[in-house]
Amino acid sequence: MRAHAIRTSGLSLLAVLLLAPPCFGDDALRLPEGVANARAQAVSPQAIAEYRRKLAEYQEARAAYEQDASAYWSAIADKRRARNAKRRNGESVSLDDYVLEQPPVYDGPKRPVDPMPAEPEEQPRPRKYIPVVADLLQAASAQFQFAPQRPSAEVEFKRAYARAAKASGLTREQAVRVYAFETGGNGTHDMQSGLSASRPNSRAISTAIGYNQLLTTNSVELLAEQGNHLLGELNAKAARLTGPARKAMDHKIAVVKRMIAFTRTVPDEWAAHEKLADTPQGWAVHALVLDIDVGPWLQTHKLLTSVKFARMKGYLQPLTAAELEMMNLTGDGTGLDMVTMPDEMRDVVPTANFFQRSGYERNPVAVRHNTVAKLLAVTDRRMDSASNNPGARELFAAF
Repeated sequence: MRAHAIRTSGLSLLAVLLLAPPCFGDDALRLPEGVANARAQAVSPQAIAEYRRKLAEYQEARAAYEQDASAYWSAIADKRRARNAKRRNGESVSLDDYVLEQPPVYDGPKRPVDPMPAEPEEQPRPRKYIPVVADLLQAASAQFQFAPQRPSAEVEFKRAYARAAKASGLTREQAVRVYAFETGGNGTHDMQSGLSASRPNSRAISTAIGYNQLLTTNSVELLAEQGNHLLGELNAKAARLTGPARKAMDHKIAVVKRMIAFTRTVPDEWAAHEKLADTPQGWAVHALVLDIDVGPWLQTHKLLTSVKFARMKGYLQPLTAAELEMMNLTGDGTGLDMVTMPDEMRDVVPTANFFQRSGYERNPVAVRHNTVAKLLAVTDRRMDSASNNPGARELFAAF
């Protein structure tokens, strides 16, 4: 089941693991004696002493800030656990169940520049490789002898997406505005977070792909939890086909069955699905988002799971596109926490309540728009603007 943090995407909000506070102490002011002597030959003792004085001031200020920040984010986590417990017990949640102060901001001195010549840098640790579309296609071929059926034109995929959205009960407004927000209103079915044709040297920043930017883990989880429903849809399509088209669909169905079996080899938990997703077989499963029969189904059902979650929790009002996006981005439980909040509380509850520390500190949108009301409002504004772009207008027309 989904219980995950905010994913990474070009227009998405970000959130992942907590930062570990740095260690401060006298050892941080000392250099190994041989190194210090060799490097100090070109720098005056006065410059070294001044640097060490400023470094000590910086570290003292930073340590005080870290103490305050750690206490704040611990309070955020404690309040979140308490809210979850109240909801499990059927109790109502009030303003007292949120941290109402904004996070502390470091306003001390900057770290001084070391005047001594730097030692040769150690070889940087290589970044974890993020698979791109070419990797997914290669994995699908190697692991499952499968090639996704790609659209002959982007509008073909949009029409399939619109059909899937309508069949699942999503509204045109929800589908188009989420697409506009996630892709900037011009995204293609194979658009990947961080990559842009207009930026030749851009690199993928996550595995999020498509109209509402599914991660590898999303694809694995959807197949594990709703694979039988998908097979029903594909079998219904197959019954209407003949000849080579029927043969191709039968092969696709056989592949999807094998993929479903793979996704169900672990417990139905986000962490377990995440591990499967980071394997060649998991990359192959993610290639399904590119297939014109399966991709639209996966993408729209990712949104549909949020709608169903809200209803299951007793929230029967139609979700606005911005509210649905909050659930799409942050996970259903966290998103519903914001969605069900009365307007008067939205104006005062800081967005920090819905983030882990590092995700918040790396997210300028959440920092600048630092209450629930402001965050929902900026999401709506971005949707308004991007909905006027050609891709969004084309998707609108596909409905």
